[in-house]
Amino acid sequence: MRPLSRAILAALLLLTLSACDDTPSFDKAEPGEALSGGDATVMKSDQNAFSMPSANLSPVRRLDFSVGNSFFRNPWVIAPSSTTARDGLGPLLNTNACQSCHIKDGRGRPAEAERGNAVSMLVRLSIPAGPEHAEVVRERGIAPEPTYGGQLQDMAIPGVTPEAKVRLKYSTHTERFADGFEVGLRKPALVITDLGYGPMHPDTQFSIRVATPMIGLGLLEAIPESALLANVDPDDRNGDGISGRPNKVFDQTSRNTMIGRFGWKAGQPSLNQQNADAFFNDMGLSTSLFSGRNCTEAQTDCLAMPNGGEPEVSDHILAQVLFYTRNLGVPARRNVDDPQVLAGKTLFHRAGCQSCHVPEFTTGDAAEPELANQVIRPYTDLLLHDMGAGLADNRPEFEASGSEWRTPPLWGVGLTQAVSGHTQLLHDGRARNLLEAILWHGGEAEQAKQTVLGFDNDERSALLAFLESL
Repeated sequence: MRPLSRAILAALLLLTLSACDDTPSFDKAEPGEALSGGDATVMKSDQNAFSMPSANLSPVRRLDFSVGNSFFRNPWVIAPSSTTARDGLGPLLNTNACQSCHIKDGRGRPAEAERGNAVSMLVRLSIPAGPEHAEVVRERGIAPEPTYGGQLQDMAIPGVTPEAKVRLKYSTHTERFADGFEVGLRKPALVITDLGYGPMHPDTQFSIRVATPMIGLGLLEAIPESALLANVDPDDRNGDGISGRPNKVFDQTSRNTMIGRFGWKAGQPSLNQQNADAFFNDMGLSTSLFSGRNCTEAQTDCLAMPNGGEPEVSDHILAQVLFYTRNLGVPARRNVDDPQVLAGKTLFHRAGCQSCHVPEFTTGDAAEPELANQVIRPYTDLLLHDMGAGLADNRPEFEASGSEWRTPPLWGVGLTQAVSGHTQLLHDGRARNLLEAILWHGGEAEQAKQTVLGFDNDERSALLAFLESL
C-alpha cells in the first residue's frame, strides 16, 4: 500500500477531530489570517524579520523609525564624554545597548553554565513586603532587596564593582505522551557568585527573565482596555478552568494605577514606561520617568560617579526610541493554507490553548495612526494566569502572584530560530523548543497540557506545524 500523503493525513485528522468533540475544524485559512499585524504586517521571514518598520509607515515616518533605531542599536558611553547625547552609562548595568539584549529585536537566551555574564538575561530581586514597604510597593510592585535593589547588575563601569556574577545549572525530568514518546524537560537553578557588596537579605526572592521579542508592541498597546477586560474571569464563571485577570500597576506619568500590558508579569502599563525602566535598570540611564541612580545606599562608589546630566536620556531621545519600539512590524504568517497547519490549528483549539492565547483583537485609537483600527492576531490576552508550581518564580509583582505570568504573544514564535539563532522559550529560557514549552504548562493550563499529552505523533507534528507558522 502506498503511504498516505500529508494532505490526506491532515484531512483524516480533521474528520476524526470533528467527530469526537465540538472543536471547530479549520479546513481553510480565515480571510486575512496571514496578516498578523493587519495593514502594518511586514513580509519578511529571515534574520531581519523582527527589525522592519510597520509596512504602512510613510517614507518620512520611516526616517523617524531609523533615528529611533540608532538609539536602540548603538551603545551608550560612560560620562563625561564628548558624545553628550549618548553618555551617562552605568555605573551599574547589565548591558550598554538595548540591542545587546534584544539581538535583532528578538528573543534573549539564558546564561549558560560556563558564562560569567548573563547577556540578554536578567535576575530580578525583591524581599517579602512589610508595612514599611507600602509606598515603594505601590510604585514598584515589589520591596527591593536592601543592598542590591530590584535587579542584579552583573556589569559595571571602571572604578565600580559589579554586583555579582550569574550562571545557571539545570535539573531534568521526563514527560511521557500516551503513545510512549518521551520529552526531557530542564529546570534552571540560579547560581550567584562574587557578590560585590556583601550578603543578600536571607529571604531574597529571585526571578530569571530573558529578553522578549520587540515586534508588535505598539499594536498591543492599542488594544482597547475594554477588549482585554472582556476576557477577565477571575472566578472561572464559565467553568473552563481559566481565570485570567489583569495586573494593576503604577503609571509614572499619571501617578495612578492602570492595567499592565508589558513584561513577563505585565508589570508595566505603557511602552514608554517599559522603555524608561529598561534604560534605568539595564543600563543605569536616567529619564524623566526614573531619575537619579540605580544604586543603593550601600553602593557608595556607584553613587560617587559622575553622571551624564539629568536626565541622561532626554525626553526627545526617549520619544524617538518609543516611536521605534512602537512601530517594529509583525511578520506575516507562513503556510496558513497548509493542511497540516490547519489540522494543527484545530488541535490548538481542541486543547483549549486559545482561551489564554486569544487569537484576534481589533485595535482602537492608537498613539500612531498606522496602528489604529487594525485586525491583529497576537495570540495573547495580556492577562495573568496561574501557571502552576513548575513555572513559579515565587516572586510577586504588583498584583501578580509568584505563580502567575502574563500570556506571552505567540506571533513570530515560528521565526525564533531564524532571528535569534535558538529556540529557547518561556520566561527563563528553560524550554529548548515549542514542545518543551507546552509541557511546562500547569495550573490553569494543566488540562490543555494533558490533552496534548494524549496526542500521537501525527497530531504532535500538526500542532507544532501550526505554531511554527505563527
